[in-house]
Parts: sequence; structure tokens; C-alpha cells
Amino acid sequence: MNRHMRLLLAALALVPGLALAECTEDAMLVFDGSGSMAEMGYNGLDVPRINDARRALHRVLPPIAQVRRLGLIVYGPGGGESCSRVDLRLSPQRDAAGRILAEIDELVPDGNTALTRAVRRAAEALDYRNRPGTVVLVTDGKETCGGATCQLAAELAAEAPGLTVHVIGFRVRGDFFNWEGGDGNPEVDEVPAVAQCLADRTGGLYVSTETTEELEAALRKTLDCPIYSMR
Repeated sequence: MNRHMRLLLAALALVPGLALAECTEDAMLVFDGSGSMAEMGYNGLDVPRINDARRALHRVLPPIAQVRRLGLIVYGPGGGESCSRVDLRLSPQRDAAGRILAEIDELVPDGNTALTRAVRRAAEALDYRNRPGTVVLVTDGKETCGGATCQLAAELAAEAPGLTVHVIGFRVRGDFFNWEGGDGNPEVDEVPAVAQCLADRTGGLYVSTETTEELEAALRKTLDCPIYSMR
């Protein structure tokens, strides 16, 4: 157990009636590595989205990985046809923060957003028909590979009531190109992700985030083990 986790547990021990629960369910992080995660310079963004996403994960994952088995699916980069690039980088295991962060740090964003296929692959990695589990999808946009996202949501809800899918929308935007006038309005309003139905149908959360701090809070809320009352 690292120093950060020991300090956290020590602090919680001082709070009357509270304890940190050990997670009994495995979790899969589904991370958006598509080309849009490298975009910058429009919508008021001055750095690629993936830079801030990496910072948030570096701050959040290490203590969580001490008490929860975590795995990783990445979609977007890689060889072959763009929409087929869904890669199981790590099956759920304990103390996985270092491996997950190394994988994400090495990503070169590319390809399309095959989030529906990626969430299904994550559910399979959790053995979702036989065991409860949690999927946390981090995405900056909508499905672009023809996946029937809400149909998958309905199937998962029917086949696996113990599976929860949380969706974190990170700086989700609408279409930003305006072919009649160049790059379009840099102040494009935030729009809900189509993937929100995955959360709605499986009892999960859809959290819209804009800043690194908001993303950190959303990751903690969806991935972390609960604090429960002993009373």
C-alpha cells in the first residue's frame, strides 16, 4: 500500500462512523483514443484534450487501484481499419494503475469513435453475464462507427442487471466544421453524448465535464470504492 493510500485510510479512521469499503466488483475503464482527443485550438481549447485527461488519470487512479481491480480498453489508435481499433490493453487486476497510466501515456490519438464496440468488449472482459461489474467510459464525442449505442444499452440492461455503465463526457462538442465559412464558431455549445443512454439504461451516471478538475471528480465518483457508514 502506497503512502497516499495509507494517509487516506488514516484520515478516514478519524471520522466517526465511516470506513472505506473494499471494492468487490471489478471495473473496466474505456478510454477514448480517437483522433479528436488530439484536437486543439478551437472551442476555446489551447491544449489537446488527451493531455488534460492524462493528468486527471494520474491523480485519480493510483489510490483507487489499491482497493479495486481495474482493466483498460482503448479505442481509436492502432493498425487496420479505423472502426475496428478496439483494444483490450489490460484485463481487470489489482494494483493496475502503473500499467494503465503507461498505456494511456503512450497513446497517439487516431481513428474514429467506436465506443459501442468498446463498451461491449469491456462488458465481456468483466464476464458480465455471470458477475457484477462496472464500466466507466470516457469519451469526447459521439459514436462515429455506426454502432447502435442505445440498442447495446438495452441488451446490457436485460442480460446483466449487475452491470453498471457510467459515461463521462469530456469536452463533448457538436460538429465544429462549417463548410461555408471555415472552422465554424469557436464557442460551440456543449451537447449531450449519444452514449448517455448507456448510463440511463444500466443505472449508471452520465457526467459532463469541461475542466481537468471536473474530470477528476467524475472519475472518483464512478471508479472509486464507496465510503459507507458503520452505524
